[in-house]
Amino acid sequence: MDRLDDMVAFIKVVEARSFTAAADKLGLSKSVVSRRIADLEYRLGARLLNRTTRRLSLTEVGQAFYERCSRILADLEEAEHAAADLHAAPRGRLKVNAPLSFGLLHLAPAVAVFLERHPAIEIDIDLNDRYVDLIDEGYDVAVRIGRLRDSSLIARRLAPNRRVVVASPAYLEARGTPRTPDELSEHACLIYTNVPMAEQWQFRVDGETRAVRVSGTLRANNGDMLRAAALAGRGIAVLPTFMCGDALQSGALRCLFDDCYFSESGVYALYPQNRHLSPKVRVFVDFLAGRFGPEPYWDAGLAVAADAG
Repeated sequence: MDRLDDMVAFIKVVEARSFTAAADKLGLSKSVVSRRIADLEYRLGARLLNRTTRRLSLTEVGQAFYERCSRILADLEEAEHAAADLHAAPRGRLKVNAPLSFGLLHLAPAVAVFLERHPAIEIDIDLNDRYVDLIDEGYDVAVRIGRLRDSSLIARRLAPNRRVVVASPAYLEARGTPRTPDELSEHACLIYTNVPMAEQWQFRVDGETRAVRVSGTLRANNGDMLRAAALAGRGIAVLPTFMCGDALQSGALRCLFDDCYFSESGVYALYPQNRHLSPKVRVFVDFLAGRFGPEPYWDAGLAVAADAG
C-alpha cells in the first residue's frame, strides 16, 4: 500500500468517525479502508483506533499520528498550490490601503502602469492615513510609511523614506537662513501634528541627538498643506522627500541642516502571513519595489539641493 494513501484513509476515518462514511468519501469499499488502517497499524507496531460497535476513538498514539499526518497533507496541498501559483496568471481583485499623500503622488501613477501590464487584475484602493487592520478589514496589501509596529504581517521594504528641513528661497531672503538648529526659535515653523511631540524637532549634533523646540502660526495633520505653505514662503517645514523632492530639484525649496538633520525610515508593503503568496499580491509588491527601489526617483532632488547648498 502507498503510505500517502494510508494516511489519507486514516484521516478520513478519524474525521468521519466511521469506516463506512470514510469509504464513501474516498470512493472505496469499507473492507479496503479497514485493510489500509490495519496495515498501517501493523507497520507502525501500534494501535491507532479504539473500535467498538458504537464508536471509534483515537488512542494516544493515534492522536499524535493524526496531528502529524494532518500537517504533512496540509503541507503537500500547500506545495501543490504554491507550484501552481508560480505559473498561474495573476488575476482577481486586489484590495489595497495606502496613505493619502503618498497614494496620490506616487501610487496613483504606479497603479495606472500596473493595470496596463496586468489587465486581469482589478484594484480596489483605499487612501487614508489611519491605521488599518489588514486581516479584519480584508485588505490584501497595505503601503505604510515610517517605523513599523511589531505584527504578524510580512513587510517588504519598497524604498527609503527620508525627511528633510526645507524652506523657500523667498522665506530665507526675507527672514534670513538659520545656520544652526537653535536659531529655529527665531523662525516661523510649520508643524506637522500627526506625530508625537510635534513641536520638538530632532537633530544630530556632534554625534548626539538633540531636541529643538519650535513654534509657528500653522499646525496641520497633513503634509500637503505644510508643503504648500512652505512653497508660499510662510515658514520652515520638515517634509518627506517623496513629497518635496520635485521642489528641491526645481529650486522652489531649499534643504537646511542636511549635515545634522537627515531622518530616514522606510516605505513598506505589508501583507498577511499566508502559507503561500497569491500571484496578484506577489506581482503587485514586486512591481512597486522595482518602480521605487533603494534609490527612489523622488530623491534626485537631494543631490541638487546639496550642490546648491
